[in-house]
Parts: sequence; structure tokens; C-alpha cells
Amino acid sequence: MSETNLTPDTLNFGRAVQSELERVIHGQPAAIQNLLVALTAGGHVLLEGVPGVAKTLLARSLAAALRCTFARIQFTPDLMPSDITGVNVFNAATGNFSFRPGPLFADIVLADEINRAPAKTQSALLEAMQEYQVSIDGETRPLPPGFTVVATQNPIEYEGTYPLPEAQLDRFLLKIVIDYPGENDERAMLKTMQSLGERAAKPHGVIQPVAGPEQLAQTRAQMHAVRVDDAVLDYGLRIIRQSRSLPSLTLGASPRAALMLLQAAKALALLRGRDYVTPDEIQVIAPPVLRHRVRLTPEAEIEGLSADSCIQSLLSQVDIPR
Repeated sequence: MSETNLTPDTLNFGRAVQSELERVIHGQPAAIQNLLVALTAGGHVLLEGVPGVAKTLLARSLAAALRCTFARIQFTPDLMPSDITGVNVFNAATGNFSFRPGPLFADIVLADEINRAPAKTQSALLEAMQEYQVSIDGETRPLPPGFTVVATQNPIEYEGTYPLPEAQLDRFLLKIVIDYPGENDERAMLKTMQSLGERAAKPHGVIQPVAGPEQLAQTRAQMHAVRVDDAVLDYGLRIIRQSRSLPSLTLGASPRAALMLLQAAKALALLRGRDYVTPDEIQVIAPPVLRHRVRLTPEAEIEGLSADSCIQSLLSQVDIPR
């Protein structure tokens, strides 16, 4: 495949969706792009940000722009696995059990405050994220082809939460950190919401579909055909392996992280309109791919280092191929 063989639908897919989302979500272009990268790569996303920075709105608007089914799960300490997977219900009229699907049977599932769910419920979600299926009463049921989990967590509130285990964190393709918008973007947001009037209560309702599940499937298929030169592949591999010997980290990136880095870089290259990966895609996507897969040493935390600063240090230590 060459750049001229990219279909117009594929070239315009990311641009059209991003433009539509930016109608109601101001000051978060990188977060929107990374969300589209994960969607194109067929991966799940962990959104982290303080309350009120449009995490829920971002997920709802994405589903609206793509004509995808959407479900929201508010995670609480008493949430049971059957509450999210579904349950077999006895029908007295027929004498048979019928399956009532849970909210996981949607294209885009918002797992709100995922770290408030107990371990048993998190395990049920883990199977869905990894295997794209759920097991109910010994029967396995496949999830929709476009199934994507967009999970959120609050970085400043820990009371009543259950920290996500490393095994589950590793299933998220990207961890996207959403910060406060700049002053001009926040002003634009206020003007947008003021102009919506009564519709400001549900701003995702103004989002128009600009693509559909068919275009998403086509984009994912073309993503797999994106080429990665051996030099670029080795560059990504050196970053992963170097992370395991970085003095400021007690846990480096896993082999799965290497696969995820390559997959996300291919998706980003495709959304940029190219059918090959460059070192720039590796550098741009490395922080959201790795920030939840590495663990700092206690000394590094005392010094005030963050996962992102360690990743930037890591990138500066690995030579970029020409």
C-alpha cells in the first residue's frame, strides 16, 4: 500500500471526527487525537483528570460522531460482575431462561471512575477488554466488533477506591491525561455553552455523525497494512528495553507494551495520512502508551519525578534513526 492508495474516507476519518468533537470540547486536541489513535488501533483508553474537564463528554461525543452505541457504567464499591456483563432471567411464561445483556454489549462503553469497583468486577471487565467476550453461567458471549472501553479515574480522590492492578492497567492501550484548558479555550467553551441554551445540559446532543461503524472498520483494516521499517521497529524496541534499566524505574515496559507502541504508532501514522511509521510517531505516542506501564522508584517519587518526565528522559537517551 502506498500513500496514494489511502482512500479518501480513511484520510478524512480522523480529521472529520476531531473537527466535530472540537465543536463542544475546547482545548483538548491532543486528548481527542489520542482517543482516535486508540479507536483506530482497536485498543482501550484510560482517561485521567480532575472532575469537570469533559472526560464523560468526550466519550459520549465520540459515540455520537461515529453513530456507535454507547453505554455508561458508574462504578461503585457494590457493583457486581453481572451488573456489567448481563444476566440470564427466567421467563415464567415460557419456562426458559433468556439472556438480558449488560452495558458491556455496546460499541463504546464509558467505565466511569473505574477504580471504585471491587476486584471481582474489575476481573469481569478484564476478560471483556482482553478477550472481547464475557462468560455468563458457563456460556461465552462475544462483544460487538467495535467494543471499546473508555475508563475514567480521578487522580486526586483516593477514598473508597481500589487501585487498578498492573495486569489491568496493561490492557489499556493508552492512558490519556486531561488537564485544564488554556484561558482562551476556556472562554471559547463558555461562549459555546452559552449559545447552546437549554441544550447545554446535554452538549453531546449537538454532535452530528460524520462517520460510522463501516468507516471505522475500514480504517482499522488499513491500519494493519501500515508499514514499519526495520530501523523504526528497532528504535521502538530500544525504547522499551531501555526502560527496564532506567535507574528511576522499578518496573519497565513489558513485551506487550512493545506491541502496543507499534500498534499505536501505526494508527497515528494512518490518521496523519501516511502508510508508513516514522520515528516521530514513536516519540509522540510513547508517553500515553508507557505512562501507566512503568513504576517509579521511591527515590524518584521523593525527588518529584513523574512517569512522563522519566519517559522523556528515556526518549532522550535512545538515538533516533535517520
